[in-house]
Amino acid sequence: MAYFLKKTVTKNRTYLAIYESFYDPKKKGTAHKSYRSLGSLETLIEQGMADPIAHYQAEVDALNAARKEEGVRLISEVSPMKHLGYFPLQSILRQLNIENYIDLYQYTTNFDFDLFSLLSSLIYARSVKPCSKRKTFHEVLPSLFESIDFSYDQLLDGIAFLGNEYEKIIELFTHQVGAKYGYSLERTYFDCANFYFEIDRQDDFRRKGPSKERRPDPLVGMGLLLDANQIPLAMKLYPGNENEQPLLREVIKDLKERHGYRGRTIHVADKGLNCADNIYASVSDGDGYLFSKSVKKLPQKEKVWLLLEQDWTNVYGQDKKLKFRYKSCVDTFEYTIHEPDDTMRTVTLDEKRVITYNPSLATKKRAEILKMVDKAQNMSLSQAKKADFGEAGKYLTFHSQDNEGKKTNKKAVASLNQKLIDQDLELAGYNLLVTSELKMTDLDIIATYRNLWRIEESFRLMKSDLDARPVFLQKENSIKGHFLICYLTVLLERIFQFKILKNQCSSSEIYEMMRSFRLVKNDTGYINISSKTPFLEALAKHCDLPLTHYFLSETKIKKVLNHQIKPKREPKRTSED
Repeated sequence: MAYFLKKTVTKNRTYLAIYESFYDPKKKGTAHKSYRSLGSLETLIEQGMADPIAHYQAEVDALNAARKEEGVRLISEVSPMKHLGYFPLQSILRQLNIENYIDLYQYTTNFDFDLFSLLSSLIYARSVKPCSKRKTFHEVLPSLFESIDFSYDQLLDGIAFLGNEYEKIIELFTHQVGAKYGYSLERTYFDCANFYFEIDRQDDFRRKGPSKERRPDPLVGMGLLLDANQIPLAMKLYPGNENEQPLLREVIKDLKERHGYRGRTIHVADKGLNCADNIYASVSDGDGYLFSKSVKKLPQKEKVWLLLEQDWTNVYGQDKKLKFRYKSCVDTFEYTIHEPDDTMRTVTLDEKRVITYNPSLATKKRAEILKMVDKAQNMSLSQAKKADFGEAGKYLTFHSQDNEGKKTNKKAVASLNQKLIDQDLELAGYNLLVTSELKMTDLDIIATYRNLWRIEESFRLMKSDLDARPVFLQKENSIKGHFLICYLTVLLERIFQFKILKNQCSSSEIYEMMRSFRLVKNDTGYINISSKTPFLEALAKHCDLPLTHYFLSETKIKKVLNHQIKPKREPKRTSED
């Protein structure tokens, strides 16, 4: 803590020494130790030193001044903060034994950096702080406990290589996950989404197409396949202007061929993928299907059945209010399919149809319809251009005719299509499900279809929690590598959520923990600056790890990083259960 000059008198002689005071944790107080012995005062005077005490006191003052100067510490170019929340993903990745297979890819390249280290560190960085690749390299990777030994240019080269091989990398992960944890393929969920790029000109991969955000930017489409337990199975990337409907057949066929799976699966998807070709292909391949279908496009005969106040079964919530109602029928239905030679053929299939009506959804949909009608009417009065109406334009009819119904050269006039408005208001709240599974109960069909929200959540996780967009990369393989990293991050998170924690927590809780579990290095170890949450406490108990300790030594951190995370134990069943 400080230096001082000590004078000790022994046998009529005065001995001088410089001592250092310090804090002793054992005594819980100040202790002293010799820094340098100087000899006796008398001997120093005899040797010609005029005032030894003043001389060495000046030396003590200099030592204390130097210590004080050393005590003013300056900040480093590297932040002392470290991320540790990625440790569950690291543990799962280690158990999948992926590294040995990625090392085989290393032999096919001339890379002088470790490809698995690059892949794994980018997954960890994406989970704790998603950002651009440049910011990831300079800010996030140094804050991980995993050391990296590659440059920024090598990072870009590695991502491009992984993107070029993304389907093989996904196949490798799917195989290892299946071997370690198992997949449930009796039902598969499939959906598509697109990602926009804020660029002026499209290229072969980034193409302009239909966008849910109604943006004019070029797009890249992604098809995502999940198993019955919502674990990702496969991902397919495609140009944004391509039709997504054939992707369902392509991805499932590719999955079965790559893994030699011969079992029967039920393909579950929304109305965007419901087409005659997909339905017939599912049945022809020995599989089944469960799709939603647009009630607006039904023949009039089927709409009459849908609106009949007969055969409904009501389902009530805990508040005794009507939650939804449903009814079903089994019949033979015709579908017109495309043959390989581009000719058309009509086939008949036995099909079960389940219709549901949700009063809350009906209220919401009607409000949306009336809002669009009001917008369309106001814009028509201001004589806006047809292109300016957007979706509201579907409730208008544009015509340029005289009183006798003949076309004129006058400006087109817009009028409300009241028939279409009344039809949409009447059908609001209804949803139709069609399936090949004739013996499946109505409620099981409804519950199976509702699990599609998990795949929608996976897209949401990529777009929001993992910041999959905006994408700052330009080359096609680099873009594919970027989406591969996002996909693998979601895959490992899903395994942690469903296989390890048995779906007893939400994805938001997991991502919040991974991002907020941070440490700051000090002289003796690390200080845990994370906030205590019920999820962190439960995870610490489940893993038997010091995740809620304020001080974490290097030994404790190694214990966390080397922990082999295991599935949560199922509660024991008794004879009374």
